[in-house]
Amino acid sequence: MRLVFRLPETVKRRIAGPAVRLDGQTLALDAQLLAGMSRRSGVSLVVNDSPEESRAALESGRHALEGPRFEDVISEDLAIDTTGGDLHATLHTPSHLSTPAPLLVFLHGGGWVIGSRTSYDSLVSFLAHHAQVKIMSVEYRLAPEHPFPAALDDALAAFEHAHRQADALGADRARIAVGGDSAGAHLAAVLAQLAARREGPRPSHQFLFYPATDFTGRHPSRDLFGEGFLLTDREIDWFQDQYAQAADRSDPRLSPLLGEVDAPIAPAYIATGGFDPLRDEGERYAEKLRQAGTEVVLHREADLVHGYLSFFALSPRFRAAALEAAEAIRSRLHTDSGTKK
Repeated sequence: MRLVFRLPETVKRRIAGPAVRLDGQTLALDAQLLAGMSRRSGVSLVVNDSPEESRAALESGRHALEGPRFEDVISEDLAIDTTGGDLHATLHTPSHLSTPAPLLVFLHGGGWVIGSRTSYDSLVSFLAHHAQVKIMSVEYRLAPEHPFPAALDDALAAFEHAHRQADALGADRARIAVGGDSAGAHLAAVLAQLAARREGPRPSHQFLFYPATDFTGRHPSRDLFGEGFLLTDREIDWFQDQYAQAADRSDPRLSPLLGEVDAPIAPAYIATGGFDPLRDEGERYAEKLRQAGTEVVLHREADLVHGYLSFFALSPRFRAAALEAAEAIRSRLHTDSGTKK
């Protein structure tokens, strides 16, 4: 796979075929190449409708996507005591980062069913290095063995632990943010809503990369991009069924787009992919926050697909999108402290 992405642009274009233009956007060549290769090889996120086989396939294939480790990022495993037992996480810290430092509680993607802190280790290391922040990557419980709201409970426990143990973690309590991608972004969005309405710590920021925000509605982007762009319409339904099961899908803890947004909810950076079936619900959520008076930056990678951060090591285009994400984190968490770096 890596060899294909290093080919000259003219050769890659011959392999990928004519440019794909849809909804006023042109799909990036490397995104088109990746989607086409995945389609032709039969690769999918859901394997035989089996959570176990889907997880195994993701873990076995992650090595093709991993980038080099950053030697300056030190990783430390953590165990967080919760009522449901130990919750595991990894703290990634750039070695020359002064303390107390900003900290991002990061929740991985994978439809609440697949993915792990191990499969995201390379990406999180990349973000920690380029954003120059501590990142706590959380191993929340997965569905269907642990359906809603288990993953959300774990996300809340990890965030509260980060605040409670900020001194031991070398973190600045005023700059503890939440974030994630896809299902992880969904959990971060819900966490920020809940924190705004209750006593206790609140995130300083929320970083939501191509979030799922609505379990009840069907938005136009699902019809436009639900086939042929890595994440399919059927897979979205399958993932939601595994996590929500018999729960009321209008519950704002499942559909934050339907929730009440109270000030002072954390300022939000929301990124979407132009060719992502979840694009419209993510952008509608940004508008909902904006109308409620929340500080929001909405950024669309118009030529990319769902999950683009995970492909940062494949090509310059994907890397540029990941660098944009890191800069969004860095600029907000450092500038707000008066320690712009």
